[in-house]
Amino acid sequence: MNVTVVVAFGANFLIALAKSAAALLTGSASMVAEAAHSWADTGNEIFLFVADKRSQRRPDRSHPHGYGREAYVWSMFAAVGLFVAGAAVSIVHGIQQLGAEEAAENYTIAYVVLAISFVLEGTSFLQSYRQLRGEAADTHTELLERALETSDPTLRAVFAEDSAALIGIVIAVTGIGLHQLTGDPVYDAIGSILVGLLLGVVAFVLIDRNRRFLVGEGVTDAVEHTVVEALEQMDEVASVGYLHMEIVGPHRVYLVASVDLVGDESESTVADRLRALEERLEERDAVVEAVLTVSRPGHPPDADLAD
Repeated sequence: MNVTVVVAFGANFLIALAKSAAALLTGSASMVAEAAHSWADTGNEIFLFVADKRSQRRPDRSHPHGYGREAYVWSMFAAVGLFVAGAAVSIVHGIQQLGAEEAAENYTIAYVVLAISFVLEGTSFLQSYRQLRGEAADTHTELLERALETSDPTLRAVFAEDSAALIGIVIAVTGIGLHQLTGDPVYDAIGSILVGLLLGVVAFVLIDRNRRFLVGEGVTDAVEHTVVEALEQMDEVASVGYLHMEIVGPHRVYLVASVDLVGDESESTVADRLRALEERLEERDAVVEAVLTVSRPGHPPDADLAD
């Protein structure tokens, strides 16, 4: 069970209930947008939980590379839901409230709910932040760069949604505060529109990243060089002539390589040695399947590896 997703679901459900009650009591357009945002996030966590569970299934005859890409399908549903249920509702409601004359009431309730929401969202954000920071440290990348590059769509989605939620709360507080200070509801309406635009941008980024992984995303140059070094450190391997790796799910790759084996043995012996090396590679959780072929001794490495 993905702890990050479960924590996010629990926090968003409680927040959505509180924001909905506050929206009814205050009549604030920004609060309505925030409630729509939280309900969208709550529904999205269900999609992300399904994505995490279904992508963990091991390869079988019908899916030799496993079911990892299902994670990107369900995460795509979550991203579309964020856009439709969150962004669209917030923008449309904000536009409708631009000409409103009635003033919001019970500002204190709105501030209290938003403050509590910020704490709960912050708790969920810290959970995803710590996990993402750990991956960034392991891959020697910046945190935001890792958020875009990670093959784990649930982690990326939770981090993006929680970040957007915290920014959205700041926008909502600003809109409600300006409404209270000036008596002009247009600020509250603008706050709703800005929250919707923020959600739209996040949804677009998530949809684009999931699309890339569904089409077929290769690993980074740093990962390629790490794998080449790991192969060449095997006693049986003299050099690596070609390497291709494709991401087939969260932290899962399909690996094809041509290697020059140490020595000069018969074809049957070489085949057995290659299969033994493939099995050693497949023992690693990240490698769904490895296919090794023989390269000519002294054959120059693939151009991509030489960069």
